[in-house]
Amino acid sequence: MNEVDAVVIGSGPNGLVAATLLADAGWDVLVLEQRDTAGGAVASAETTAPGFRNDVYSAFYPLGLGSPVIGALNLDVQWEHAPAVLAHVLPDDRVALLSRDVDVTAKSVGSFADSDAEAWQATYAQWQQVRHSVLESLLRPFPPVRGGISLLRTLGLGDALRLTRLLTQPVRRLGEELFAGEGARVLLAGNTMHSDLGPDQAGGAGFGWLLAMLAQEVGNPVPRGGAGELAGSLVRRFGGRIETGARVTEVLHARGVAVGVRLEDGSVVRARRAVLADVPAPRLYLDLIGGDALPSKLAQDLKKFQWDGDTIKVDWALSGPIPWTNPEAAQAGTVHLGGDVNGLANVAHELACGKVPRNPFMILGQMTTTDPTRSPAGTEAAWAYTHVPLGGSWTPERLKRRADRLELMIEERAPGFRSRILDRSVLGPDQIGSVNGGTAAIHQQLVFRPVPGLGRADTPFDRLYLTGSSAWPGGGVHGAAGANAARAALARWGAAGELYRMLIQGLHKTIY
Repeated sequence: MNEVDAVVIGSGPNGLVAATLLADAGWDVLVLEQRDTAGGAVASAETTAPGFRNDVYSAFYPLGLGSPVIGALNLDVQWEHAPAVLAHVLPDDRVALLSRDVDVTAKSVGSFADSDAEAWQATYAQWQQVRHSVLESLLRPFPPVRGGISLLRTLGLGDALRLTRLLTQPVRRLGEELFAGEGARVLLAGNTMHSDLGPDQAGGAGFGWLLAMLAQEVGNPVPRGGAGELAGSLVRRFGGRIETGARVTEVLHARGVAVGVRLEDGSVVRARRAVLADVPAPRLYLDLIGGDALPSKLAQDLKKFQWDGDTIKVDWALSGPIPWTNPEAAQAGTVHLGGDVNGLANVAHELACGKVPRNPFMILGQMTTTDPTRSPAGTEAAWAYTHVPLGGSWTPERLKRRADRLELMIEERAPGFRSRILDRSVLGPDQIGSVNGGTAAIHQQLVFRPVPGLGRADTPFDRLYLTGSSAWPGGGVHGAAGANAARAALARWGAAGELYRMLIQGLHKTIY
C-alpha cells in the first residue's frame, strides 16, 4: 500500500497546478491519471494527416496567459500569436476584427458606428484600471475579500456596484449600453458563446467582457508546437510522481474524513493529509464517495446539478489557408461564424429547446496561421467546434452530416474551402462531452457552484477537495480551481488548521 501526503485524482491543468503548489510546500504528492498521458483536455496529436499537429480538445489560452495563477508558475512555454486575435464574420461578409493593437480593434468596430471606436478605447481603459482586482476576485476562493477591497479602493463603492451590474447582465444588454454598432456588440456576444450562455441570459456579459478584454490585452495565444506542450510544461513544473493508466474507483473515508483512494486494480493509496479530485462534482460525490454516504441535502442538491451542453469538434488537414472572401478573417487565429447577435440568440434558443441548431454558431481555429509549426509549409491545420443539446444520440452517420454542415457554412464565406481538405477527424459528444464542468449560468456560480454551499474547494468531507472546473471559478485553463484547492489543503494543515477545520465543517453542517 502506497502512502503519501496528498493524492490528486486527475492530471488536468487544475490537478497539476494543485499538485505543484503542494509539492512546492514540501508535501509528498502522487497524481493518478486514468488516461495514458497527463494533461486532461490539454493535448495534441496527429489526428488528421501526417505532419499536421492538431489540438485534441482546447486550443487557445487567453486565460492561461492572463491568469496570475499560471503566470506565477513560470512555465517554460513559448506562446505564439496570429496576426489578429479574433474575426467575427457576419452574414453580409463584414468582419468585426479584434487585434492586440487596441487602435486596430477600435478602427474595426468604428467602421460599424463611428462612436464605437472611442467607446471601445474607453472600455479597454476601464479594464486596465480594474483587471488586477477583477482577476483577483474571480480566481481566488470565495468570498473574494482581497479582490473586493482592491476594487473598492480603485473605483469606490458606486462604480464598484456599477461594474458588478455590468458583469451580471445579459451580454446583449451590455452591448446596447456601451456601443451603437453591430461590430463591437457581436464581439462581446461571440465571446459569451464560448460558454453555454446566449446573448439574453443573465451573467453572460461577464464572460463576453472578460474574454474580449483579455483577448485585447494578451491575445488568444497558443503554445508553440501544440497544446500538449502546455501540458508537458505543467508536468515538468510539478516534477513529481504521476501514474498514468491509474483509474480511481473510490475515495476512502472514515467518520467524515477522506483517508485515501482505491484504484480499479484493487490497490489502495493512503493520503495522510488530503485527497484532491480534479473530476466533475457528480463523479466525485456520486461515484467516488457514493450517494449513500452524502448528507441528505447535498444528495438532493446534486440531483439539480446542471451540465453545460455537448460539443462536436472537427479537425481538418488543409492543403492551403482557408480562402476567405473577406481577407480580414484570414488574419485571425480564432474565427466566429453563425450570425449577428440575433443569430446567436436564435442558436441559444434552439439549444435551450433541445434542438440541434439549423444554423449553428461555430468557433474556428486557424492553427498554422497562429503557429507555423503546426503543419507543413503552405498548408493549414484548422478545427471548428459547435454546441449541441445535452444527451443526444450521435451515430457516426449523424456526426458526419453535422460536420458536413459546418463545412458548408465555411464554404459560404470561403469558396473553395472544401477542395482544400486533405483529411478530417470528427469528435462527438461521446468523446468530448460537456467541457465546462457544469453550466456557467448565474444559478450555478459563486456560492452555488457546484451546488449551494461555500463556493470553495472544501467539501463536507474533511481533507477532501473539489479541484476541477465544477468548482468555482469554473471552466477554462486558468488553474484557479486547482490553486484554490491546494490553498485550502495547506490552510487545513497550517498554524490555525484546527480552527479552519472546525469553521469549514461547522458551516457545511449548517448548510447540509
